[in-house]
Amino acid sequence: MQRFTHLAERGEPTGRLVLAFERRRKARQRAVLDSGEAVALVLPRGLGLRDGDLLAADDGRVVTVVAGPEAVSTVHADDPKALARAAYHLGNRHVAVQVGDGWLRYLADHVLDDMLRGLGLEPKSEQAPFEPESGAYDHAH
Repeated sequence: MQRFTHLAERGEPTGRLVLAFERRRKARQRAVLDSGEAVALVLPRGLGLRDGDLLAADDGRVVTVVAGPEAVSTVHADDPKALARAAYHLGNRHVAVQVGDGWLRYLADHVLDDMLRGLGLEPKSEQAPFEPESGAYDHAH
């Protein structure tokens, strides 16, 4: 089984590794490339993978990491104050949040959906890639 051990700064990708958010946070795991080939990830601990990262294997091969679709909730608002309030309350609960232009996204959770409805927003359940903000102090990437 081929081992992918580190990020590549460059290289021509020969495949894709599609992973949901929680799997992109795990340093050691078995995974399957889009070609169907089983591989092992043996990465430095604490390295979170981001959509578009390049991973290098022991044999020099490079694959692209892709944020896979998963169950998320997305709230849209034209009012920046409403989104700021929502982001504050999600952050207060230590929830990973993806921030877009006029929207916020988090992993699906009916309790959080109800909280945001209480703030006057209407969460939309969908399947979409989830690429939350990295921490303000996370400069490893």
